[in-house]
Amino acid sequence: MDLEEIQGELETKWVARDLEYYKVTDSTNNVAKAAGLEGRPSGFLAVADRQDAGRGSRGRSWVSPSGYNIFMSLMVRPGIPMDKASGLTLVMALSISQGIDEAGLSIKEDKSTCIKWPNDVVLNKRKVCGILTELHMMPDQKDYFVVIGVGINVNQPLEFFPEEIQETAGSVFSETGHETDRVKLLAACMKHFEENYEKYIASCDLSGLRKDYESRLINIGKEVRILDPKGEYEATALGITDDGALVISRKDGIRENINAGEVSVRGLYGYV
Repeated sequence: MDLEEIQGELETKWVARDLEYYKVTDSTNNVAKAAGLEGRPSGFLAVADRQDAGRGSRGRSWVSPSGYNIFMSLMVRPGIPMDKASGLTLVMALSISQGIDEAGLSIKEDKSTCIKWPNDVVLNKRKVCGILTELHMMPDQKDYFVVIGVGINVNQPLEFFPEEIQETAGSVFSETGHETDRVKLLAACMKHFEENYEKYIASCDLSGLRKDYESRLINIGKEVRILDPKGEYEATALGITDDGALVISRKDGIRENINAGEVSVRGLYGYV
């Protein structure tokens, strides 16, 4: 994977047309943040073969060896109300899921990816992609930009994952037995993101994408455990709202909308 290969595969109009590639960097989110502050155009993409200081959700580190996976961060300037920007995390999750499937996975193994709300991409009940979205103000405090960091486990063997996450993490390779062309996969993900992003920006919500997202939602119609700081409880996941909240039905039949960042959701008997 290198800069020229990636540029040669891209089919987008504006996403990733401003592109930087690194054999190794500390964090692609840091690179994309700097690009945003410098005034680079919306759609800037930083890609690395390896990260030395990758970040996951809730401050966790992200394991990132060379030669196997995709580590990238996209910087966009949505120009929509700031409180609507969080939905871009779900837009990216949908786009990555679509991109992985397009890369040939479902044809080869009759398997397709799912989404564990709000933004974990799952294959065969294992997490194969994590997404970290960060909002930053411009120095003049008059505008903002969003950095969406993505780590896709593509060709990494299962034994290369740390022992503590081998039960829940996986890669496209570990779950299908087939290696995937990382450049073609990256290009497919960016193509789908550009299409989905433009739909999201047009409506400032997920109304135009909700059907596609819910079709991949792994817990829909199933019982889940809601990990609320106020106390855990069980409910049934029904789908999402146009704003990306998870719609649940409690045991007593009361419906609620829960928001990402406030609670976590797990399957009753494990990760999903």
